[in-house]
Amino acid sequence: MKVRQDAWSHEDDVLLAETVLKHIKEGSTQLRAFDEVGDELNRTSAACGFRWNAVVRNRFMKQIAEAKKERKERKRAASFSYYPQMRPMWTPQPMMEHMTQSLDSEMSLESVVQYLQTLAQSNAQTPALQRENEKLAKENNELLIRNQELERELKKIKQDNSIIEEDYQSLIQIMNRARRLAILEDEDSLSSASFKMDKNGNLEKLAK
Repeated sequence: MKVRQDAWSHEDDVLLAETVLKHIKEGSTQLRAFDEVGDELNRTSAACGFRWNAVVRNRFMKQIAEAKKERKERKRAASFSYYPQMRPMWTPQPMMEHMTQSLDSEMSLESVVQYLQTLAQSNAQTPALQRENEKLAKENNELLIRNQELERELKKIKQDNSIIEEDYQSLIQIMNRARRLAILEDEDSLSSASFKMDKNGNLEKLAK
C-alpha cells in the first residue's frame, strides 16, 4: 500500500505525546512543545498542533490529567519553599483552584486561529475607525471655534450693558438734580410773592 510521505507514524505520535506531556509537567505551554517536535520531525508547529488536537490528545487523556496534577504539585511545592512562613494563609482555596484551572488551560490551535481571525477583523475596522475619529476631531474643533465666538459676543454684550447702565444712572442723577432745582425755584417764588385777602376770605396773589 502506498504511504504518504508526510504521514504520521506511531513513533511520531509517541514523540509528540511525550514532548507535550513533558512540557505540561514542567509548566511550559503546548506551543513550545509543538515547536520542539516540529524541529525534531522537520514539520511546522501548526502541523504538530493539528495532529495533537485532532488525533493524539484523545489517546492520552489520562496521562494529560496526571501531568497537570504533577505540575500543580510542583508549583505548590515551589510556592511553599519560597514563602514557608505564609504557608497556612498563602491563598484561599477557591482562589487557588481558580488560578490552577487558569494555568491548566492550554492554548489550542483553534483558539490561536480564532484569535488571528479576530485580529484580522480589528485591523479591517481600523481605517473606518480612523475616519470616524478624524470626523469627530473636526466637529470638535468647529465647536471650539464657535464657542470662542460666542464668548466674545457675550463679553461685548456685557460691556454694552455696562455702558447703558452707566448712562442710565447719569440720566437719573440729572433728572433728580433738575427736579430739586424746580422745587427750589417754586419755593423761592412762593416766598417772594404778596397776597391779599378778598371779601370772601380767599388769598389772592398780588402782581409785582
